[in-house]
Amino acid sequence: MAEVKPLNALHYDLGRAGSLSDLLAPPYDVIGPRERRQLLTRSPHNAVELDLPEDPAGGDRYRHAARTLEAWRAEGVLVADEEPSIWALEQSYSGPDGRGYVRRGLLARVGVSEYGPGLVRPHERTQPGPKQDRLDLTRATRHNLSPIFSLHPGDAWGLIEPALGEPWGEASDDDGTRNRVWRVDEPRALDAVRASLAGAELLIADGHHRYETARAYADEFGGDGDHRYTLMCLVSLDDPGLTVFGYHRLLGGFAGTGRPQVLAEALREHFEIEEVGEDDLDPAGAPGVGVFGYIDSHLRRGFRLRLKETKLVDGLLPGRSEAYRRLDAAILEELVLKRALGMSAEDVERKRGIGYAKSAAEALGAIGDEGEHQVAFLLRPTPVEQVREVAAAGETMPPKSTFFYPKVPTGIVFNPVGP
Repeated sequence: MAEVKPLNALHYDLGRAGSLSDLLAPPYDVIGPRERRQLLTRSPHNAVELDLPEDPAGGDRYRHAARTLEAWRAEGVLVADEEPSIWALEQSYSGPDGRGYVRRGLLARVGVSEYGPGLVRPHERTQPGPKQDRLDLTRATRHNLSPIFSLHPGDAWGLIEPALGEPWGEASDDDGTRNRVWRVDEPRALDAVRASLAGAELLIADGHHRYETARAYADEFGGDGDHRYTLMCLVSLDDPGLTVFGYHRLLGGFAGTGRPQVLAEALREHFEIEEVGEDDLDPAGAPGVGVFGYIDSHLRRGFRLRLKETKLVDGLLPGRSEAYRRLDAAILEELVLKRALGMSAEDVERKRGIGYAKSAAEALGAIGDEGEHQVAFLLRPTPVEQVREVAAAGETMPPKSTFFYPKVPTGIVFNPVGP
């Protein structure tokens, strides 16, 4: 069962470090070189300097992160709490659909365990490269720097809400998300949250590599201690602000080949095809199984694809749960990417000839005859309940099957893991 505890956090002293808006960063895996530079122009103490380190002298970047963290502590930019707390996070945002939402979560430390029923469930595949990177960073800094975003049953926020007063800090990001943070150390509230989540099964929404890093780090040292816990942001599965959006697929390598004809024949064979305008290309909300928006740089006309029947997909995925066989991402991967275009599982994992877009506008802007991508498939959001069903079956989904929005920022708190 999940073991959720408050943490003795290392965090910014906002009186010394400055505005929280200038200090927070997105998760490391969505930051490119340009974004990293922009974050550091806001403040030299931005969390990106720790979580995505670069040594300006060309030395080991993990040692640079460790030295930087210790220097910030010595300067008083970072301070350590003597008493344990849970940190409450409220995020007010506009989604890619243009609607406004409010999502609430709790930052706490969670005991690291194996995957399984009643413990922690993953839903996406991981790769060895990012795990090694995060493990090297944890070894050097001895802290969890970026929280794992996980989902839980029940209403833990309601138990801690009466203890909230004035926010500890507020921050807005470039996407317009407003983050409000409270530090809660009231014993009755902490005990209530811990008891409420003691029997909870947690579902990782974002941060699978970070969780597997935490497992590897815990096993590396063995025994008991702070290294047996990792930093999580826990959000209720019933939170009205919990949203999932679609990750769209971009395909390249078509110019000067016979692949466009192969793809066209496969689509006609397996899908009902209806021409639609670009404004109706995004299939979000459309009913049915295997429904996609499609556009390519040759015709530059939009189409709605709808799977004719599920029999072939079922035959291609023997032994898989029904929830997995009805995933749009799995249907596209098996029928189109692998069967029609001959891509391997390794091609998909290593993004050979495939890219991703977070919005229809981004997908449309990414395709062109002379560019990297010539074809776009627009996918519907995967319902949270379907994510739960796939995870409960012990399965993991294709890469980028879910786009939980917004991201949980890095830099609110850091969790010491020793030893």
